[in-house]
Amino acid sequence: MSETQDIKEIDKRELMAKYDKESNFRTNLGPWGWVTLIIGGALTIFQLYTAFYGAKVSLIQGAIHLGAGLSLVYLLYPLKTSMTKRRGVPWYDALLAIAALFVNFYILFNYERLVKDAIIFGFTAFDQIVATAGVILLLEATRRVVGLPIVIIAIVALLYGLFGQYIPVIGHAGYDWPSLATEMFYSSSSIFGTPIQISSTYIYLFLFFGVILVKTNIGQFFNDIALRLTGRYTGGTAKAAVAASGLQGMVSGSSVANTVGSGSFTIPMMKNSGFKPHFAAATEASASTGGQIMPPIMGAAAFIMASYTGIPYNEIIIIAIIPAILYFSGVFMGTHFEARKQGIMGLAKDQLPKLKNLVKRLDLFLPLVIIIGFLLAGKTPTYAALFAIVTAFVISFFRKDTRMSFKEIIKLLEEGARTALPVIAACATAGIIAGTVTTTGLGPKIAGGIIELAQGQFFLVMFFTMVACIILGMGLPTTANYVVTATMAAPALLAFDVPVIAVHMFVFYFGIVADITPPVCLAAYAGAGIAGANPMKAGVTAVKLAIAAFIIPYMFVTQPILLLQGDANVLNVSIAVITAMLGMASISASMIGYFVSSVNWLERIIMFGAGLLLVYPDLKFSLVGLVIFGAIFAIQFFGGKAGDKNKRQTA
Repeated sequence: MSETQDIKEIDKRELMAKYDKESNFRTNLGPWGWVTLIIGGALTIFQLYTAFYGAKVSLIQGAIHLGAGLSLVYLLYPLKTSMTKRRGVPWYDALLAIAALFVNFYILFNYERLVKDAIIFGFTAFDQIVATAGVILLLEATRRVVGLPIVIIAIVALLYGLFGQYIPVIGHAGYDWPSLATEMFYSSSSIFGTPIQISSTYIYLFLFFGVILVKTNIGQFFNDIALRLTGRYTGGTAKAAVAASGLQGMVSGSSVANTVGSGSFTIPMMKNSGFKPHFAAATEASASTGGQIMPPIMGAAAFIMASYTGIPYNEIIIIAIIPAILYFSGVFMGTHFEARKQGIMGLAKDQLPKLKNLVKRLDLFLPLVIIIGFLLAGKTPTYAALFAIVTAFVISFFRKDTRMSFKEIIKLLEEGARTALPVIAACATAGIIAGTVTTTGLGPKIAGGIIELAQGQFFLVMFFTMVACIILGMGLPTTANYVVTATMAAPALLAFDVPVIAVHMFVFYFGIVADITPPVCLAAYAGAGIAGANPMKAGVTAVKLAIAAFIIPYMFVTQPILLLQGDANVLNVSIAVITAMLGMASISASMIGYFVSSVNWLERIIMFGAGLLLVYPDLKFSLVGLVIFGAIFAIQFFGGKAGDKNKRQTA
């Protein structure tokens, strides 16, 4: 690697550490590097082994997964972020790493007694001490790798479980600490509930798959394909960024990580072609964030959604296609209108990746084809991910630029574990919250409170649920945010006889867009760091580009046809999609301030209103919106021609 590349890598790491809590790890482990290599490699091998031969009992699978994960967190993440550059691992963190392994492996070695005998004879005093230590170690590890907000929510949930009898309106009988601690740590409904069960099976494998794509440079092939397909058109560099980041974002599952990873390539490219720095940052952030709603992988939360809704994952990826198309179409339109507004054309043919070189590398798409094909064929996500991993690994040896050495393969196993640590910690801590909500009956009480606050008005219930999801999303990772909102806020919408999948997609979408919603728009901040732009300006622009994400959830709740629910025949779906696309075009033009030509403020307001009418689930309203949209187009088109004619005559 050249000196310039080294500098770029250092800049990326510093940027990630600044805006992404999970990237604030120790960079100089010294001899402890061998320990993290062994534990991380062993965890990845365990996950691959159980994927091939079958997972263990959920509590044992989860205990090994969580124990190794928390041990690595204490070895890699310091007590304070200012200590990341110190050499080695302090003695107290080494002890905490050992303790994390011990409390989780205690479940492994005492499984029969803890799940059977304890029901009759109760838990021993030592069982209670281990459970207490397990909860504390989990919360501290989560604070280090994910951040304080989710830990605060989990502590509040525990306090609610302990002192519920003193809380008015939403109170409950209350638990004593030994009962609560053992319920949290030894049952399969809290810490080792659905989130960590999914993390220890599907999610880990797909995250490891993403690591392989990056380490073997297969991810760069996605960038080249996107640039070749869109680069020669108006604003082609921005459109290429949207396509490439969407492809990589669905695998990475992290808006910030994908913004920095893809953005280091796409943002300078957009700036060089003429886009303003804040717009380049916003484009990358909105596309990277949207990657988590892009089938077939959809980050990580969609696997948990399949478990919560009872809808098979291979059906969810079909259901999610139309909303994802609408979202990325909206971002594409925004970049197109901005390019027209700024007069930014496409790249010259000689600046694009050569077609013959790309054709020679088309086999690099095979891992993604394997995943899509296996899922659509009804295979389990575990099976699909495992074969995609094997495929990507094998084809990486065919070329020098994708081939890995033995040392790099060993390091790859550790990197897979490192990448999963934030998800492991977030899923386990979210399990505390979800477990408390379930065992105390808090979910229905919160749902009732939302409905009462909205005075039974369906639109207000949706609005309050949206606000709750965005606020939680500003402090929680996507997976944890979905778990919390699915258990606490979703029941409010379910009371209105909305299809289950529509409700869960609603909270899923709004949890994701928190990453680009000011004031805490971390993905936009990360993009602004690369672009050298004003972070808040990048955040506001990202919202404009991704405005579809704030509208689409309302659309598929009120018009479930977009999720292929209800009377979803070809005609109805086609009409809904066409009017929605036209609505997105009208709204995007309004946001950017350019359509056929520049749009004044009055036209922007009218176009925004026309767009809302077009996406409203009523054909009469859509026709009115279409008439207004067509009128604005005609005025701009013919007015522009007249203006051009006058200019020529004057000249």
